[in-house]
Amino acid sequence: MDIITIGLIIYFFIAFFIAKDLARYRLDDWLINILLSQLIPSRKNRIFAHITSLRLPSLSSQLTNWLLHDWESGLYNINQVLAYSLQLFAVTEAINRALAKTPPEQLLLRLSQLSSEHLEQLRYTWEGNLDSYSNIRFDSPYHAALYGFWELYKINDYWGEEYREKGCLQEAIKAFYQVRSCPYGEEMLTLAQTLATFLDADELVTIAMLQSPAIPPAPLLRYSTWEALDYLVSIIQDARTIQRSASPASRFFALNQALQKLKTLSEKTNNLLQDADIRIVRLIASSWEKSLLRVAEKLKENSITEHVRNPYIVGNPVEGKRFVGREDVMRQLEELWIIDHQLQSVVLYGHRRMGKTSILVNVANRLESPIQLAYVNLLRLGDSPQGVGEVLIAISDEISQAVKLPPPTDADLLNLPYRTFERYLKQVEAKLEGGLIIALDEFEKIEDLIEAKKIPIDFMGFLRGLVQMSSKIAFAFAGLHTLEEMTTDYFQPFFASVIPIHVGFQERAATRQILANPGNEDFPLDYIPEALDEIYALTHGQPYLVQLLGFQLVRRYNDFVFEQGQSRDPVFTVEDVEAVINDPEFFKRGSYYFTGVWGQAARGAEGQQAIMQLLAPHAEGLSLDALAQSTGINDADLQEALHTLKRHDVVEETQGNWRIIVELFRRWVLQQ
Repeated sequence: MDIITIGLIIYFFIAFFIAKDLARYRLDDWLINILLSQLIPSRKNRIFAHITSLRLPSLSSQLTNWLLHDWESGLYNINQVLAYSLQLFAVTEAINRALAKTPPEQLLLRLSQLSSEHLEQLRYTWEGNLDSYSNIRFDSPYHAALYGFWELYKINDYWGEEYREKGCLQEAIKAFYQVRSCPYGEEMLTLAQTLATFLDADELVTIAMLQSPAIPPAPLLRYSTWEALDYLVSIIQDARTIQRSASPASRFFALNQALQKLKTLSEKTNNLLQDADIRIVRLIASSWEKSLLRVAEKLKENSITEHVRNPYIVGNPVEGKRFVGREDVMRQLEELWIIDHQLQSVVLYGHRRMGKTSILVNVANRLESPIQLAYVNLLRLGDSPQGVGEVLIAISDEISQAVKLPPPTDADLLNLPYRTFERYLKQVEAKLEGGLIIALDEFEKIEDLIEAKKIPIDFMGFLRGLVQMSSKIAFAFAGLHTLEEMTTDYFQPFFASVIPIHVGFQERAATRQILANPGNEDFPLDYIPEALDEIYALTHGQPYLVQLLGFQLVRRYNDFVFEQGQSRDPVFTVEDVEAVINDPEFFKRGSYYFTGVWGQAARGAEGQQAIMQLLAPHAEGLSLDALAQSTGINDADLQEALHTLKRHDVVEETQGNWRIIVELFRRWVLQQ
């Protein structure tokens, strides 16, 4: 034996049996091979993959010292020893001794750094001291934590055997429950429970029912796993949309989004497969993907193959399932007409195209059967050349349809209108089992006829008498004016006789519902949330404009797909909304609303149109001083004009600035 060999052997013994400070160093591959080869003369001067299973003297003690001194460096060194020897028993004994002496606050952290081979050997060593596998008991935090980590790793040895996967996770839950008070114990318990629950959900309906786990506070032992689980949690939200949405387009969009997230999850976790729980996450993702692909096949069968029937209604009253929102107004009417058992007359007032007609038409569906509603659209009167008799003929005809009682003859109503109509109402009252609501829509037409001298001023006094005639008959007047604005003599009688109900803009939630679920369960198109927000920002919930935008979006989709033959997703985006409102024809199609608001501003307080023209270039609004300087209107008249516009839902004051409420109307004024 030469001097170099003798020196190496001496160095080896010093390193392994004497030098305590060496524990902080790591052994390189070449040194391990040389030192171990010198211990076995028959294998001298070779590089060995494995040498002997005979235990080297004091090796286990030295490895234990290394692990206790510096756990991470010790693990590196024992892995190097295992790579070039068969000293498995010495290594296992060393890890076992070190973990037995590990304080609880470091136990789970150290166990989480062991390989599956280490865990397996430790478990077999421990279980070998038991009477049987079924008698496993957690007699120490170390054994409980060891068993929990081993069960997580064991799942991957039985990949594809579902009963073993779920059984292993249940065993891990039991084990980690014993160490939940240790650092990271609660995290590992929650993680095992979450993985078990997610793995158990393998169909869309069960995935959609899952709840997000309560992630323990940092620091986290399994940060990468929780990060991966975030993707699965977001997929649960998509699954709920797929499961619950009435729109095939909405389900299609959520499905594609979920499948894309699964693809991203696979890419992000590809380099983390050495972590057992990450591999379980991928197993869950694989199961969920199969479920979602089955759903995709079903959705393909329901793809859009013909023109989409347009569910949005522009101009006409919205009826049936398509009537959404207005719960506050409907509730007031129900209280006045159903709950109190004494019918009250009301006036519904609000801006043009706010949905007053739709309310009157639909409230009849909510009335109890003994209560009837006769709807009269006064715009159909025209110029009424026959005077007040012609007005009462129109009202009598609608009452007759509601209560099934023949109306008076036209001749009687034309010759003796007031007396004939009053007698007819008394006949109606006698026949009624419940009550009658006479709804007079577009009530400002009466004012126009009075001003045009087509009907006498005393007609309003006659109506007041009818309102007060019977508790079984009530009137519902709908129009543009509030009672406070009815200041002329012939409107005065109503002040003490009817209850005013304001009909304003739709709420944001109702606007979204009108668009996304327009009363048609088979509506195949959908909106991204940003598109719905943009429509509300443009319309402020003005019902006519909301319906108009929805109508034009569907027309645009049909033209793009079926006329031009191009493909696109059945989901409307902000870009689609912008394309519709930037079409020069859009404001022409909505002219009935825009010109109606503009025309009403020409009546009443002076300066309303001038104020709107000044505000139009300023989306953020102008201060009162700026308006006064620009218009030249005195303070009193300016205040009156502004508050008239405010009552009519045209402008609002925000943080000291006056601005036009409806963005689309502001843009229309800007073009004039």
